[in-house]
Amino acid sequence: MKLERYLARIGFEGTPRADLDTLRQLHRAHLEAIPYENLDVQLGRAVSLELPSVYAKLVEERRGGWCYEMCGLFGWALEELGFRVTRVAGAAARALFGDFAVGNHLALLVDLDRPYLADVGLGDGLVEPVPIEAGPIRQRFLDFRMESLDDGWWRLHNHPHGSAPSFDFRLEPAQPELLREKCLWLQTHPLSPFVQNAVCQRHFPDRLELLRGKLLRTVRAEGASERELSSAREYVDTLARVFALDLPEAASLWPSIEARHVAVFGSRD
Repeated sequence: MKLERYLARIGFEGTPRADLDTLRQLHRAHLEAIPYENLDVQLGRAVSLELPSVYAKLVEERRGGWCYEMCGLFGWALEELGFRVTRVAGAAARALFGDFAVGNHLALLVDLDRPYLADVGLGDGLVEPVPIEAGPIRQRFLDFRMESLDDGWWRLHNHPHGSAPSFDFRLEPAQPELLREKCLWLQTHPLSPFVQNAVCQRHFPDRLELLRGKLLRTVRAEGASERELSSAREYVDTLARVFALDLPEAASLWPSIEARHVAVFGSRD
């Protein structure tokens, strides 16, 4: 695992330092270079939390990943650069599912002049790290909000186009066993949304690209547009063209993607 290979992977130029400006640059660069995706889950491949495996996949193989991989790699790189990082057990949609959700998301706290939430693992979430304080957050054309809850919980409200409406977290280290347990459940249980749906998401400076099943949504400052992919070939081409994923074997997912689309939206016949 080589830090310079990671920095090259995300296109970071210059001299990185353990300061807020570098943290912001790295956060943006990671999101724009490495897509969020759960295609290994869809292909029946085990997703590892071990850093060497995550590094090989996201850096050397130029794949994307989901929160455990994305924030796992990002946290490692930050620590290599001298940042003080705490991995926290996020709870996506805890407002809906209660404490069962705890650990279904991995986020990072970075200690600078004060603690900052850094999260490259939501896929369609924050563009840059934010201080842990209540109030509205505007990043590019996206609106977020941080809320202080009872019992030491914080809630990050996602923008209206986000897949998860919010996630909760506390300012304390995650228990590794909890993360391993939730990671296994999310990639194997039939009720897991990651088992049910193929998802790819990627930030760009001027837009957000969201591929959920066969629907590709593009979110810009002026609004969102959506189109439906029509074939396995178009799906694989879109993965390559929009998400920089060279994954021809994803064509095998097309029948299940179509079946899921019918189950959710119904047939046009």
